[in-house]
Amino acid sequence: MTRVHNFSAGPAALPVPVLEQCAREMLDYQGSGMSVMEMSHRSALYQSIFDDAEATLRRVMGIPDGYRVLFLQGGAWLQFAGIPLNLMRHRRAGYVVSGNWSRSAYGEACRYGEAELLASSEDTGFDRVPAFPTSVHQDLDYVYVCQNETVFGTMMRTLPQTGDVPLVADVSSCFLSQPLDVGRFGLVYAGAQKNAGPAGTTIVIVRDDLIQKGPAIDACPTYLNYRVQAARGSMLNTPNCWGIYVSGKVFHWVEDEGGLAAMERRNWEKVNLLYDYLDQSALFRGTVRREDRSISNVCFGTGSQELDNAFVEGAAERGIVNVKGHRLVGGMRASCYNAVSRESVEALLAYMGDFEAAHAA
Repeated sequence: MTRVHNFSAGPAALPVPVLEQCAREMLDYQGSGMSVMEMSHRSALYQSIFDDAEATLRRVMGIPDGYRVLFLQGGAWLQFAGIPLNLMRHRRAGYVVSGNWSRSAYGEACRYGEAELLASSEDTGFDRVPAFPTSVHQDLDYVYVCQNETVFGTMMRTLPQTGDVPLVADVSSCFLSQPLDVGRFGLVYAGAQKNAGPAGTTIVIVRDDLIQKGPAIDACPTYLNYRVQAARGSMLNTPNCWGIYVSGKVFHWVEDEGGLAAMERRNWEKVNLLYDYLDQSALFRGTVRREDRSISNVCFGTGSQELDNAFVEGAAERGIVNVKGHRLVGGMRASCYNAVSRESVEALLAYMGDFEAAHAA
């Protein structure tokens, strides 16, 4: 079996041991005579799968008591609406716009109330995390950030100081890549397709007191009602049974590999190999200010669309795939999530060196 070096931004590489275990259980899960994809989500057997996934995630992340874990669908885009619908009680929230995804969340929130733009780096092409305000109005319903911006490759190393205002964060592309102090937030959420499993599952971790009164806006669809979803154990409707099953196995893999501290150490070691090369390269250049570089997504280019295209084509010939940059920015992007090996990063580096030597001025 030959596997490629997969740098996809999502759906992304999954740990091989997880894929192998899923393959072994594909036709017959633990003697049930059927696949997880075939069993009722109301069965005791599937409930045990679900409960184990949640319990493992709580251990791995150290999720405090008083937080609900919801396994939903619809990706980040649905939560762009779900968050204001549930939390914007006074119709006023603050948004930090540091890239494409926070900009999209901000635009969606404007439909439901006053979304105050607290800071933005759009004027510099999202090449950095913007400076946060020193304080925020305490009458805001929440402050929203996207901790890691997948498209532009920036990551917040610090978070805004919000006082008593709940901090809400999209952590999709840095989820499980490093420790996260969940108690610092009112709500965090992540699409699973980066570090936590296959596409189709969205994990929402929300503080109990924020959802006890029900949605902030009466027109909130029942599916997006966090209080209802919590009361129904994320099973108001049929959940993404397969996605949750695979995610649970990924959570176990992270735990077995040493937990989030080990993931963080390995991830920085991987991406710093690339950043160090970019810092000394005469051909390639990174696109992000040094202090705002991502632990997950390394964005770079040559400055020539023709050379960038040639690089992507040549990479594929060497089994290095999904390094084309997002359509909004072009260039290249290497997403080095947990399941991307150091060997894959070294293969990319070797190719970058060969490409640069072949195209030296």
